[in-house]
Amino acid sequence: MAQVTIVITGLPENTPEESIYISGDFEGWSGGNEKYRLNKVDKNYMITLPEREDAIKFKFTKGSWDTVEVKADGGQTDNRAYSFMNKNDTLKVKIEQWSDGLTKVSTATTNVKLLARDFYLPGLDKNRTIWIYLPPAYDHSSERFPVIYMHDGQNLFDDALAFSGEWEVDETLDRLSKEKDLNLIVVGIENGGVERINEYTPWNLPKYPAEAKGDAYITSITETLKPFVDDHYRTLPDSENTAIMGSSLGGLISHYAALKNPEIFGKSGVFSPSFELSPSSFDFAKRQSNITSSKMYVMAGDHESDMMDEKMTEMIELMTSEGFPASKLNLKIVPGGEHNETLWKNEFEEAVLWLFSTK
Repeated sequence: MAQVTIVITGLPENTPEESIYISGDFEGWSGGNEKYRLNKVDKNYMITLPEREDAIKFKFTKGSWDTVEVKADGGQTDNRAYSFMNKNDTLKVKIEQWSDGLTKVSTATTNVKLLARDFYLPGLDKNRTIWIYLPPAYDHSSERFPVIYMHDGQNLFDDALAFSGEWEVDETLDRLSKEKDLNLIVVGIENGGVERINEYTPWNLPKYPAEAKGDAYITSITETLKPFVDDHYRTLPDSENTAIMGSSLGGLISHYAALKNPEIFGKSGVFSPSFELSPSSFDFAKRQSNITSSKMYVMAGDHESDMMDEKMTEMIELMTSEGFPASKLNLKIVPGGEHNETLWKNEFEEAVLWLFSTK
């Protein structure tokens, strides 16, 4: 078996004695999983990772996304990548700067509000921060609006909170309100950090130790969060006007929610779904795809992994063979698209326009 030892050979000046973690697609982008804390040997931090079939993407933190590595000027560091080409390889890296301690300027628009700092999700027995975006017309009318429930809420609206750049959901929807008269509410749900891989997976994953809390997470949305939002905001609560959307494992759990609860989520945005990690998603889709009233937008880039676009196409073919109307499934593979917020930000507009089109 090939493996790689990653050695940090350079750290920012005056870096105090810290624990340093590697976080990436191989552990659910947790931000600080103790299993992936680097060992300090002499003056260097290092960790050895076993071989995987696909290239890995990763970043370094000091235990959370609030302390992620950034460029020397404070800009977002691109995801690092490594392909297992040589046995017992060594990869040397340098970290330019940490995000904590930098002055962060919020980029969220004024119609992004903090719905709750500690919203209790009973299915998980956890509190999560929830943000809500209200369309420009909200305060100047008595109109009701469709709602999108989105995962990884830290990355949706505010670059000061995002660990890999924001999706610019608020800026995009403000513009579409003016240009297309498309007015939506968005509820952004904070991910659980080290719990992310557990909460976004409804089944055990063969390659990763995950506790499969995805069903409890979705139940918390459908039975607690959505009723709260419908009670306190002017929503259109029916399934035709309720969507769920996310990327990577967030795409996987959005796909699951749409098939499990079509009477609640009539629309779904499934970005870069991790189908290759979860064979059970195909068994579930085979049982659940005879749905004729829902719309699903499925998208990934062709530079994400060796199997992602292949598995997405396989999933679409399975769903249509089991009764999901082809006209209500949109499959898009983006040339050159990589597994990052830039891809998801760029494709968000097209996805919402298709999902909420009345044609």
